[in-house]
Amino acid sequence: MRKKGLISFICLQLGVMLVLPSIYAAETKSQPVDLTPNAQSAVLMDADTGTVIAEKNKDVKLPPASITKIMTMLLIMEAIDKGSLKMDEKVGVSEYAASMGGSQIFLEPGEQMTVQEMLKGIAMASGNDASVAMAEKIAGSEENFVAMMNERAGQLGMKNTHFSNCNGLPVANHYTTANDIAIMSRELLKHEGITNFTGAYQDYLRKDSPKPFWLVNTNKLVRFYSGADGLKTGYTSEAKFCLSATAKRDNLRVVAVVLGEPNTKTRNAEVTKLFDYAFAQYTNYPLFKTGDSLGNFTINKGQVSTVPLVAKQNYSILMKKGTDTANIRHELQLEPNLRAPVAQGQSIGKITVYNGDNVLAEYPLESPVAVDKASWWKLFKRTTSSLFHTD
Repeated sequence: MRKKGLISFICLQLGVMLVLPSIYAAETKSQPVDLTPNAQSAVLMDADTGTVIAEKNKDVKLPPASITKIMTMLLIMEAIDKGSLKMDEKVGVSEYAASMGGSQIFLEPGEQMTVQEMLKGIAMASGNDASVAMAEKIAGSEENFVAMMNERAGQLGMKNTHFSNCNGLPVANHYTTANDIAIMSRELLKHEGITNFTGAYQDYLRKDSPKPFWLVNTNKLVRFYSGADGLKTGYTSEAKFCLSATAKRDNLRVVAVVLGEPNTKTRNAEVTKLFDYAFAQYTNYPLFKTGDSLGNFTINKGQVSTVPLVAKQNYSILMKKGTDTANIRHELQLEPNLRAPVAQGQSIGKITVYNGDNVLAEYPLESPVAVDKASWWKLFKRTTSSLFHTD
């Protein structure tokens, strides 16, 4: 919906050409620019807001090859955050995991590596064997893990995705889109520690063994493009050369996805063009950083009456460089009559961003915890305490 002065993010597809968006409705309509002529599909996305800056055939279903491993790494990082997995925890290798072909770190049946080492092998060397070993560690079997992958894809709104394995080796009914890849890449980047793995250019496994294994990142942009620190390459004869890349400069982090490129040189060159365009034209106006206090919200008749609210992600506005920000403001709008019980994740309000009187964006806020209804005795004590309280 357009309103006067509203920042609009318009992505238009014209034939096989990548079309760049206009940001303010009042601006001159942008002309199509051919940034990814060789890609079958592409997306350029702002990582903070999820805004698609530019796209080409973004919803066409294609084989993703090893970009699949972004979802594998996401489930690993989420298991670590939940406490069900630890970085220094040992992971055993089954015969099945060790049998994976293609890109691998040459795991042996019965070998053990830590979760941290497995993540290095997945993120940097695209280890198919390490991916299956981690799938079996988390879910008991690759089959169970793939079910988790598809469930998580559904939760993220990846409407055109279906996974059939955890590593992207050629298999039937395994597909996704450039847009869905950007969505899961953005979600993975919420786990800030992941770029310690995806952004490293080289490292070693089995350092204490007679023959340490040298890891060199398959994504050469992390070495040659300023600000690049991930995420995942992919190649099969069916998928051709694919990449979901991310880079950050100042307040702006972007994700660029290209699928179906003819070779690595062209793949890297076209992603570089997307990055260059984003950083030349756009900036982020920051509102809150992850972990910033947003204040408290009140719950009537709950076990606790107030709950602290912390930003669970970066909140910002994407805009063209040089845009006047003098009239941009934001308001925290909380539900005034929240009553217990309140479920974890329940909507409790929103952050609304304005340019003058026009709404630029709205970000939903959710309860970080579940709050049960208070017993009548607790409510009675709370009431009597307030009656007799004096300043």
